[in-house]
Amino acid sequence: MARQEGVRMAIVIFGALLNAIALNLFLIPANVYASGFTGIAQLVSDILSEYTSIRISTGILLLALNIPVFVIGWRMVGKAFTVYSIVSVAATTVFLGFIPLHELSKDILLNAVFGGVIAAVGVGLTLKFGASTGGMDIVAMILSRLKDKPVGTYFFSLNALIIFTAGMLYGWEKALYTLVTLYVSTRVIDAIHTRYEKLTAMIVTKKSEEMRQAIHAKLVRGITNVPAKGAFSNENRDMMIMVITRYELYDLEKIIKEIDPQAFTNIVETAAIYGSFRKN
Repeated sequence: MARQEGVRMAIVIFGALLNAIALNLFLIPANVYASGFTGIAQLVSDILSEYTSIRISTGILLLALNIPVFVIGWRMVGKAFTVYSIVSVAATTVFLGFIPLHELSKDILLNAVFGGVIAAVGVGLTLKFGASTGGMDIVAMILSRLKDKPVGTYFFSLNALIIFTAGMLYGWEKALYTLVTLYVSTRVIDAIHTRYEKLTAMIVTKKSEEMRQAIHAKLVRGITNVPAKGAFSNENRDMMIMVITRYELYDLEKIIKEIDPQAFTNIVETAAIYGSFRKN
């Protein structure tokens, strides 16, 4: 258990390092913006520097923007998830302070693509190990726990605001290159973690009651039990069917390995759901 948490923490810090490298060596020097809260922090930092005498770094603004989200996440999402998110954002802020701003290439397209890829690798690895980079990831978890609202609309709206503001202030060419970065980031995160916000898990196990108790102790999700029978072994089992968010996949995998390592689990991408998504 301690080893797993150590690996998880190391991945979170490594992801933060990649995010800082992408920002200070590629995106910020080229005035190309990342997605979510990071992009907002970049944009606000640039606006303050250009139009006022106030100078606040992207890292400090990123941390400040996340503080209210951390407070809400601590109460509504869970302590462990929020702690890792705090570590991720704090580490990113520290790395941004140590890594010098340096333009590796004059080609804005190279900066947009490589910055997007490097940042996305960090985000994808962080999500894969059951943590988050803060910001919209925590907002997505909160919305999912509350009313199962589609979070894609909020991600799209925030990124659209970044692109539109960048276009209005710094020219539409910058906005278009920002769009390239967002597209590349999305594709890489999809490849490393998972594309869909919601996933369906089908778990065939002999320990359905123990599994149910462990899942309900950790996740706020409903489960449907279906009687099943092994065609080869002719043994009776239960198939547990549940829908989770992509942020809960790591915790579910961990529970299954602890309760029944022999369980057969199939994870299916879910395009849409209707009816109750939470545990009644």
